[in-house]
Amino acid sequence: GWSPDNVRLIEATREQLAAIDNDPTAFLADLDDPDAKGGPITLPDGTKVPRLPGFRRWIWDGEVAGSIGLRWQRGTAELPPHVLGHIGYAVVPWKRRRGYAIEAVRLMLGEARALGLPFVEITAKPGNLASRKVVLANGGRLVGRFFEDAAYGGAESLRYRIDL
Repeated sequence: GWSPDNVRLIEATREQLAAIDNDPTAFLADLDDPDAKGGPITLPDGTKVPRLPGFRRWIWDGEVAGSIGLRWQRGTAELPPHVLGHIGYAVVPWKRRRGYAIEAVRLMLGEARALGLPFVEITAKPGNLASRKVVLANGGRLVGRFFEDAAYGGAESLRYRIDL
């Protein structure tokens, strides 16, 4: 199967399916949380952290093609160390290489601009050439290499910035 959470994968998928089964309306409402009223977020190591304001949108071409999310902190463009970027996205494997991620990020940049963010950061693993191309196609520039927070396993990653 496919998971819109490309970090926690199967565990996140199970949690989401259980939430849909339990209360579909609440699940959908939780995807749009610009006031961070929802419960805490579970990191890959099981740590719970406060939710940031954010929302998730479906990538749609007549059927689900993926999802994209935007998260931010009020009053600053900076993110806490456990947040890997302002924008995260995932496209279902059978719909990749069609430009959906490039277009979804382009549209999400307008949403970020409307919130008053001066820039967004997006991270990608060094070996993820597809994501790197998506970011570069949207005007991203590499601002550094870093090691992810221990909650994510401490892997090397690339940080890109897109000025708005």
